[in-house]
Amino acid sequence: MKKRYLYLCMVALWSTTLFATERFEMLPLGNMDSWVTRYIKESKMFSGKTKVIYAIAPTDTTYETAPFIYGKKGNPWSVSNAYASVLGWTKVSGTTRPERRGKGYCARMDCKLEDVVAMKIDLKLQIAGTIFLGKTYEPVPLKAANDPYSVVEMGVPFTRRPLAVQLDYKAKVDDSNVITYAKATAHPKQREGRDCAEVYAFLQHRWEENGKIYSQRIATAYERIWNDVPQWQNAHRVPFRYGDITAQEGYKDYEGLNYHRFRAKNSKGDMVTVQEVGYNKDAQPTHLVLMLSSGCYEAFIGHDGNIFWVDNVGLVFDD
Repeated sequence: MKKRYLYLCMVALWSTTLFATERFEMLPLGNMDSWVTRYIKESKMFSGKTKVIYAIAPTDTTYETAPFIYGKKGNPWSVSNAYASVLGWTKVSGTTRPERRGKGYCARMDCKLEDVVAMKIDLKLQIAGTIFLGKTYEPVPLKAANDPYSVVEMGVPFTRRPLAVQLDYKAKVDDSNVITYAKATAHPKQREGRDCAEVYAFLQHRWEENGKIYSQRIATAYERIWNDVPQWQNAHRVPFRYGDITAQEGYKDYEGLNYHRFRAKNSKGDMVTVQEVGYNKDAQPTHLVLMLSSGCYEAFIGHDGNIFWVDNVGLVFDD
């Protein structure tokens, strides 16, 4: 009996010690309590109204019809909200906003079928709410409608090796098998498909050659949320898997190399595609890509009405 008691005590001590070696670190502004409120007046060609959009940044309010400079003062976050300039006319779009949670806030991301009324013509855009580590370069030009990532620099410099992404979340995910295609069209099309919320992170080693940017994938963290999660899931973890994940059980194509075509600025200031050329779990990390979104499809495709709430976003490390 004494031996059994001693054994159980040793197991408990070992478990406590193991747990204590893991440390959670909140990402800068990852508590989602700090937002800039932006009041921007749209051109008369569109609504002519003053609209409100938000950015994750030290708390402030602006009334300028001007680009927001992402990345200031060490802030790593960007959002799907944007100030666009279409042939000199001002248009804004907002699918991500703060929402009260207890004494603070969380980030709420909506999948929306937005109306774009131009010269009395009602056009539709299907947009997913998204937050990510990186920068959006405003004003967003007309040509970005065909390639939204052309104005988005995805990822931030990062040299550590985390165990997992950690966040609080809840979700409203419709079980419909119908998705909407709408890219500034008066007649959105519906197709068979299933949309969902998702969280993913890639740890990369990047380098530049002749103006091109290449990377090796060091680690992958990926989770898609296919069903309603009405109650907050606190301290939820999405583990990083180091090395080549293609032979691992449950691997999906969307987790693989170059499925997501990201851009970054090279040493000349040109936006170029980051080309993933392989897996290397032993490489030195240079960048972290992290995205949280209410939809899993490419731009202008998804399910109107899905919502994803997140809070307290950070990383878990081995202490």
